[in-house]
Amino acid sequence: MKEVIHRSGIVPIELHRKRIDQVAAALWPEFSRGKLQEWIKSGALLVDGQTAKAKQSVEVDAVLSLDAELEPVVHWEAQSIPLDIVYEDEDVIVVNKPVGLVVHPAAGNWDGTLVNALLAHDSSLEQLPRAGIVHRLDKDTSGLMVVAKTLQAHTALVDALQSREVSRHYVAIAHGAMTGGGVVDAPIGRHPTMRQKMAVVATGKPARTHYSLGQRFKHFTELHLKLETGRTHQIRVHMAHKKHPLVGDAIYGGRARVPGNSSSELVQSIRDFPRQALHARALAFFHPESDEWVSFEAPMPIDMQQLLETLERHDAP
Repeated sequence: MKEVIHRSGIVPIELHRKRIDQVAAALWPEFSRGKLQEWIKSGALLVDGQTAKAKQSVEVDAVLSLDAELEPVVHWEAQSIPLDIVYEDEDVIVVNKPVGLVVHPAAGNWDGTLVNALLAHDSSLEQLPRAGIVHRLDKDTSGLMVVAKTLQAHTALVDALQSREVSRHYVAIAHGAMTGGGVVDAPIGRHPTMRQKMAVVATGKPARTHYSLGQRFKHFTELHLKLETGRTHQIRVHMAHKKHPLVGDAIYGGRARVPGNSSSELVQSIRDFPRQALHARALAFFHPESDEWVSFEAPMPIDMQQLLETLERHDAP
C-alpha cells in the first residue's frame, strides 16, 4: 500500500538563497536528499506552486510544498522467523542477530532472512529502504544491529554511520598469541583475482580497526575490537592481514591451524568450529528522535563461550 505524503514549509532567513534540495532537506529531515531530488525532478515538490530544478536557489519566505506517493521500497515476503529483540520503540529496533541468519535477500538467499523476519514483525517497514536495515553483519557473525522504523530515523542513522557517530564493539577469537593491542589502518577493496573476497589493497577504501586483548592463551587470543569504519568483512580482513585470522574463518584464514602437541579436544574444537568466531557485542548511538546516547549489549553466544572454556582447559599460558 502506498503512503501519501503532504508537506509544506516556508523558507527561513537562515536558508535564504540556498539550493532547493538543501532547503527541503533542512525542512523535512525524514527524507533522504536523493529522494527529495527525485521529487523535485518529477514535479512533486514545488516552490510557490511552480516546478523547480534541484540546484535552483530559493528566496526567504518562499513556500515549498510536497505532494507525493511513497512507493514501497521492498517487495520481499514477510516470514514468521523468531527475532531476539533487545529493544524497540516507535523509531528503532535493536536486534541480536543469530549465527546463520542472512541480513537481507539476495542471490542464493531470497527468503529466510532478517528482512523477511522484520516484515512479519512490522509490515510498515516495507516502506523503508531495505526494510529499515542501515548496516549489516555477515551471515555467520552474531550480535547487535539497529533497524530504523521511520524514514527520519533511517536517514539519521545512515548519516550517523557515515559520520562515525555509531559505536560498534566486537569480540573475537583469533589464531596466534598476540602481545598487545593496536590499530589496523589499511585500505580494503575487492581482492584483485578472487572477486568474492575482500583484501587489503592500495586502491581500497580507508579502513581502521582498533583492537585490544582479552584472554590470552598459548596459541590463541580473545580480542576486543572497535570499528572506526565499516567496510565489508573489515575485522576478518584486517586480522588476517596481521597474520592473526579468526578461528573458523575458512575464507580469510584458510585451513584451521592447530599446534601439533595439542590435546584431541582442542584440535577437534578448533577444526570443527563452524563459523568465524566473531560477535557484535555492544552497540551505541544517538537516538534519532530523543538525541540521547543509548547503548546495548548482547552476551557472547554459547559456541564462543564453549570455545573459550576449551582454550582455558587446554591452551592456558
